[in-house]
Amino acid sequence: MSKLLHENILFPDASFPYIMYTANSRKIIPEGRGFNDLHWHEELQITLVTQGKLVIQVNGIDYELKNGQAIFINKGALHVTTHLTPDGQYVSFNFPEKLLVFYADSAMEKNYVSPYTNSSLLSLVIKGDAEWQRDVLNMLLELKNRFDMPKKWGWEYEVSIRTVQLWLTLISNISLSFEDTAKYVKRQQERLQLMLSFIHQHYATNITLQDISDAAHLSVSECTRSFKKTLHITPYEYLIKYRIKKSMELLISTDYTVTEIAHRVGFNHVNNFIQSFKKHQTRTPKDFRKLRNEIKIQDTLPIDTPGRGPELF
Repeated sequence: MSKLLHENILFPDASFPYIMYTANSRKIIPEGRGFNDLHWHEELQITLVTQGKLVIQVNGIDYELKNGQAIFINKGALHVTTHLTPDGQYVSFNFPEKLLVFYADSAMEKNYVSPYTNSSLLSLVIKGDAEWQRDVLNMLLELKNRFDMPKKWGWEYEVSIRTVQLWLTLISNISLSFEDTAKYVKRQQERLQLMLSFIHQHYATNITLQDISDAAHLSVSECTRSFKKTLHITPYEYLIKYRIKKSMELLISTDYTVTEIAHRVGFNHVNNFIQSFKKHQTRTPKDFRKLRNEIKIQDTLPIDTPGRGPELF
């Protein structure tokens, strides 16, 4: 998706990334992407109509909502409010999915958040036709009232608790098909492959965790979770292991010095390279090269030559 369409939400408090926008056809408070402004963002969004009627488009599909109705919009979905009655007004709650998972790699994240936020579910209209939908709409009104009131001690907890309750109500009443689950697994695999390919292509440069995450259009936390879940190591640990592997190839096949090899595989300081190599191979790069040279010499000796040692590799 075009960078011009991406909204980087500016939360009033970075330590509590949660915002409620109040919008009509003329303005949005706080300032953000408002009426007739096509965009997408990495946060989840729930929009509640508080006056009049509106038409909101999500990935090209129009949804008409009236006062008291709402819509959930998943992260990454392209959306825009295309029509609003003259008296129309709505509020949008935006927050990252990490608010719902409590901590990285939690059961909540694995079972109740990621399968939904990474599925083919783009949006969900909540009109109040069922009891659970009326419960969700009431929770949204409570959230709005809480944001409209002065922020007293503990308000972040109140907002978080209400939001988690709302989320649980939502996912308890929608089901993911086998196809959705399969798409989720496939998507996770594709993202991991993109990040691994990026590391394999750029390991010799000074790449960062953010660079690796960007390769798959993920946040740093999601990138780390993906590696831990599948490979059981962090992206940084994988990068170091891959650099060590490539350095072993150079130690065997070239006459580059240890310092030259360190720089060729992405280590800025030779001491860091030596320490990392020893940690993973239980010997220094110099000792590793010496051992390989000894093996080469052994391999050139006749089979019955005294002193020929056992095969080590």
